Amino acid sequence: MKRPVLKRASLLLLCVFASPAMAETLYFSAIPDDDETRLVERFGKVADYLSDQLGVDVEYVPVKSYAAAVTAFRNDQIQLGWFGGLSGVQARAGVDGSQAIAQGAEDAAFVTYFIANTATGLTASEDFPDIAGRSFTFGAQGSTSGRLMPEYYIREKTGKAPEELFSDVGFSGDHGQTLRLVASGAYEVGALNYTVYEQAKTENAPEIATTTVLWQTPSYPDYNWTIRGDVDARFGEGFTAKVQKALLDMTDPDLLASFPRSSFIPADNALYQPIEDTARALDIID
Repeated sequence: MKRPVLKRASLLLLCVFASPAMAETLYFSAIPDDDETRLVERFGKVADYLSDQLGVDVEYVPVKSYAAAVTAFRNDQIQLGWFGGLSGVQARAGVDGSQAIAQGAEDAAFVTYFIANTATGLTASEDFPDIAGRSFTFGAQGSTSGRLMPEYYIREKTGKAPEELFSDVGFSGDHGQTLRLVASGAYEVGALNYTVYEQAKTENAPEIATTTVLWQTPSYPDYNWTIRGDVDARFGEGFTAKVQKALLDMTDPDLLASFPRSSFIPADNALYQPIEDTARALDIID
């Protein structure tokens, strides 16, 4: 006996009733501050941990740029993001009710390293270094530690815009690439996330042999976990708090090394007001 053919209306009803199940997967991403292959390896295990803690499927979604991470959050392609200070501000501005819920213990007082190729003869200093006329690379254009804060201090300490101060200005795209470019001599000086440099030292990366740290910025708030304001409606009352607890309870050294952070601590949007104010002062955001 043939099965009855479902009416078009019935098919639509099935789609409607099936759609909430799609929301059972929580998608998250992270700003691409390192090589994509390393990021996928790092965050795949984090997805497994979060899935176990939250009781829902969790998937890591790689993105190609800081701007793409912000766009994915605003377009609901991801509901949770590991952002930098600036990209977190940009992401939350586009989604009502979004919250910064956690930061690394190190992120409350983050710093940027200015590094130089050893062939320049430049050495470490407590004062802002004399790097006028050198070639210089930032990281990604939307990076807090790789662009926003170093540009702020360049302007504050020299009274000049980067394009006025340096012989050439570049944007490497990520911190690891900044280190490689300065180490190779493609750029004489660069600015990068201090944890990336310290991790390279720990791993005895070859780039350390041909670079030196010149100066570090004063501290500022940086990376954060930001979650969309509509997740409780989709995943159940109290889901935001549940995600925050899972992050704060992450103690596995291998998982924490993915960031790399020693632990996560609570955060809120107000902590990042100085980042927003700086970005507005530099006309990086409206």
